[in-house]
Amino acid sequence: MRPKARSPALPSESAAPSWHTLAAERVLTELASGHEGLSNAEAERRLKAHGANELRTAAGASAWRHLLRQFANVLIVILLIATAISAWLGHTLEAVAIAVIVLFAVLLGFFQEFRAEKAMEALRKMAAPNATVLRDGQEILAPARQLVPGDIVLLHAGDKVPADCRLLEAVNLEAEEAALTGESVPVAKSTAPLGHAKTPLGDRVNMAFGGTSVTQGRGRAVVVSTGMDSEFGRIVTLLKDAAPHKTPLQQNLDKVGGNLAVAALLIVAVIMAAGVWRGEPVIDMLIFSIALAVAVVPEALPAVVTISLSIGAQRMIRRNA
Repeated sequence: MRPKARSPALPSESAAPSWHTLAAERVLTELASGHEGLSNAEAERRLKAHGANELRTAAGASAWRHLLRQFANVLIVILLIATAISAWLGHTLEAVAIAVIVLFAVLLGFFQEFRAEKAMEALRKMAAPNATVLRDGQEILAPARQLVPGDIVLLHAGDKVPADCRLLEAVNLEAEEAALTGESVPVAKSTAPLGHAKTPLGDRVNMAFGGTSVTQGRGRAVVVSTGMDSEFGRIVTLLKDAAPHKTPLQQNLDKVGGNLAVAALLIVAVIMAAGVWRGEPVIDMLIFSIALAVAVVPEALPAVVTISLSIGAQRMIRRNA
């Protein structure tokens, strides 16, 4: 039956029941919906209350900021100083070689970091563009971003699930949920309620999650969560709120760079002091000590580390990691 004319308050996300533990009719009652779906007026009201069914991501850093961030590395800074000193001493070939290595390491790091930030954008692209929904008892094709809790959607093989739903009907229905649960094979769906509220996502066979795909069969479901309240929305929230931390490898490289910088300064000071004490010209000793300090810096270390990590990643990809 259709929902009543009045607009009952729906349960908030924090107070929402565990939909997979409720019988189908109880879910419809909780959502003030029915087998014929919502009316257009009620759907519009809920859309204003809940917002569009889409993942919202914060604006990422610009490409220039990603590029500049690559220079916030002790070894890179030391190598740039070494490049300048080598050029000043007239060692053009050495200066060009070091500059090429620095450029390679910076650009490779930039592309890897820029590509990693596209993870949230990839999640957004997994959302279904349209959905088959019942409004006023009529089957229509509507933009998925306009779905609201309580909408009745129809699922068919090949469809992307437009939002998190509780299944009301499932006929040979299977869904591919690897992106969300890691399950490598399609999951057979059913409509019977489950007994435990803390059942893992992969075992909630009476639910269909937004962003997953129907591989076979057909079904009918009621939308229970949309947008940022969906399971994919929670992943996006975690990605947005995650504080950036340096990996142990990055910390070790920074430590090595700091130690090398200290060692270089000590070499300059010791050589300068020893040469001046022996009566050598100050300018000659300065050039000699700087040259030794430049030699301390492992110019190829950032490139070697980056190339090694890239080769390892490619090998993992070839083995379907």
